[in-house]
Amino acid sequence: MKKRIAVLAGDGIGPEIMKEGLKVLGTIAKHFNHTFTYKEALVGGCAYDKYGHPLPDETKEICNNSDAIYFGAVGGSKWENLPPELTPERGALLPLRGMYHLFANLRPAIIFGPLADSASLKSERLEGGLDVLIVRELTGGIYFGRNKVKSLTLHEGAVQGNYAVDYMIYSVPEIERIAAVACDAAMKRSKKLTSVDKANVLESSKLWRKVVTDYVQTRFPQIQLNHLYVDNAAMQLATNPKQFDVIVTENMFGDILSDLASAITGSIGMLPSASLSKTGFGLFEPIHGSAPDIAGQNKANPLAQILSGAMMLKYAFGLNAESKAIEQAIMKVLEDGYRTGDLANKATQKEKILSTSQMGDKVVEYLST
Repeated sequence: MKKRIAVLAGDGIGPEIMKEGLKVLGTIAKHFNHTFTYKEALVGGCAYDKYGHPLPDETKEICNNSDAIYFGAVGGSKWENLPPELTPERGALLPLRGMYHLFANLRPAIIFGPLADSASLKSERLEGGLDVLIVRELTGGIYFGRNKVKSLTLHEGAVQGNYAVDYMIYSVPEIERIAAVACDAAMKRSKKLTSVDKANVLESSKLWRKVVTDYVQTRFPQIQLNHLYVDNAAMQLATNPKQFDVIVTENMFGDILSDLASAITGSIGMLPSASLSKTGFGLFEPIHGSAPDIAGQNKANPLAQILSGAMMLKYAFGLNAESKAIEQAIMKVLEDGYRTGDLANKATQKEKILSTSQMGDKVVEYLST
């Protein structure tokens, strides 16, 4: 297989962990006789510094001519005071999602067996491990609705003086297409789906609940569907996460719940994500952010970046065996006691605490044996 990959390492620890992700992909290509061609491009704050925009035309062109986007991380305090449309997150990530219609965000929250002691919940609540998949709608809702800031007095009397407005808008087709992705995932797992909304308050959530219910009952009657309000879902996720298998929800709620799920697993440095279009084109990135406080110190955990590469192989290229090989190599590395600093505890042997580059090397070593 020959595939072209746009490599957008970004800011902070992005370049360091991306180097390890590419190292692993190169090993996969060699062992499975594939050809991956990489085109690197600037994105985020570093792109703004050079081009005056976090998503310059040169980067768009490279993405347009690629089969997938392999993304690192963007952002940092250096660029926080820019106009909103020029910040790394709003000026780069949101436009990329919109440009390529990346409407479905898949975020697995998995506790690897060797890391169970690092989880934030008591062991009895996680007995047998944890494997939850959050399917988040990514290109609609309040993050993409029109917004306004006014210096007026509202006549209704509810708000006086200056105010801001954000619109949460969803259509039936938008809800149906994310429901289709969630149902497809549920059918491949335990046929259990939880839809999260705020239908007791929001009109958009009332529509969401009706459309999801109709879609599942009509097309996937074998799926066990239940609904939760987002506040209750957060509480349940934080106290009894094993009750969930696949969760589907809208953009903002998914943003919050997926970060909560990552905290439960014990390390945000272990969690990848995939943002997909209907065609299978996607953007694959770790969820942990740019971590500028440890950038350049060779101690960031690269495993989420490496696992994002595994998701790219699986979802964008259909290379399931190759994706599984990476996951198994990482499991073996962890089972043998190797850790980056964020995963280490008092029981970790000093000689088995690895730097960013050493962890990448170790995964490659286990892939090659």
